[in-house]
Amino acid sequence: MVTAVQTEKKSINVVIIEDFKLTRVGLRCALNSNEDIDVIGESDNAVDGLKLIEKYNPDVVLMDLGLAGMNGIEATVKVREMNPAIKVIALTSHDREEEVIAALSSGAMAYCLKDIDPSKLADVIRDVNGGVCWLDPLIARKVLDAFPKQETLGILRDSSSEEGRVPLTEREFEVLKHLVEGKSNTEIAKELIVSVHTAKAHVCSILQKMCVNDRVQAAVKAVKEGLV
Repeated sequence: MVTAVQTEKKSINVVIIEDFKLTRVGLRCALNSNEDIDVIGESDNAVDGLKLIEKYNPDVVLMDLGLAGMNGIEATVKVREMNPAIKVIALTSHDREEEVIAALSSGAMAYCLKDIDPSKLADVIRDVNGGVCWLDPLIARKVLDAFPKQETLGILRDSSSEEGRVPLTEREFEVLKHLVEGKSNTEIAKELIVSVHTAKAHVCSILQKMCVNDRVQAAVKAVKEGLV
């Protein structure tokens, strides 16, 4: 006789590194209200936070960029060196362009302003845990300000098209707009009334045509080139 065994779905284990206690408590309470997210550790500084990460090996780390001592950007690089499988979500309360540019190079999978809605943050955690990159639209705009269009590297250029632009279809431009707004494949599918599989296929096509590796790079390049 074969007995079916029902396995419990694994929660997403999260470590929070945030120096402001009230913010830390708020994040923990908000995230733990989700059945599939479990905050397993928290720290007010990067050094102790890295020790927690080494001990518990979480799925996702919420990293405050403005930490005293070792800042969140430096800590993110160390997390990536420690275990590239751990997904880091960078949190910031402001959008100074020098910090944004440094964060974009640190290896974080998502870049969120701290005033993000808790339910949206939970969705970002789920998406990032599944391998999706996410960029706050306001941060994308800051990158646009930091990189004037006349200094663009021409990533979106393609000499094979009539105007030298990557030949995105009308539908792909729609998807790109939603991508820049930080929407997941599921949210894009709902907006366009298509299947998640179709939305994902459009995103993959956009990444290939734009010669970028992930959604974050696509959003930054799209804003930088003034396509959205």
